[in-house]
Amino acid sequence: MRKFSLVLLALCFSVPALAAEVGGVKLDDKVTVAGQELVLNGAGIRTRAIFKVYVGSLYLPAKATDPAAVLAKGPRRIQMNILRNLSGDQLVDALVEGLKDNNSAAEMAAIKAQTDQLVTIMKAFQQVKEKDVVTLDFVGDATQIALNGTPRGSIPGAAFNTALIRIWLGDKPAQADLKRAMLGG
Repeated sequence: MRKFSLVLLALCFSVPALAAEVGGVKLDDKVTVAGQELVLNGAGIRTRAIFKVYVGSLYLPAKATDPAAVLAKGPRRIQMNILRNLSGDQLVDALVEGLKDNNSAAEMAAIKAQTDQLVTIMKAFQQVKEKDVVTLDFVGDATQIALNGTPRGSIPGAAFNTALIRIWLGDKPAQADLKRAMLGG
């Protein structure tokens, strides 16, 4: 019996931690951003009408359950694993709508140049396809945007990144249950 227990214990330590799976998408438990290991804080599915659009996930240096704690941590990553084909325009429209819903007119005016950069970068995608991965990494004082691991642009400013994070974690998030899921709830 002791031998069996030792074998069982050894197996427990030799099996790697399983990645989370959300909406059929396997997510890494940990990622490295700017040389720092981030942990999966939470993930959920963004739907629009009856369509599943993407799996949204949040990676942080340490788990956090409220937006203020998320914004206090850096670096951080918002990841979108695309579940259906979208045009660059559809992606831009959704992001800009989310920015407007969660930031005052004065805040939007203060980040107009960065928002214009975001629009330019995202429209250059032309189309994101099912299984593509869009990452928004906040490193230093910039938001680095990548498509399938290929850098596509960098937008300066902590204020812009805070405004961007509010799309998912603000008072009027893209989707309330996605916000709860990304916050580990």
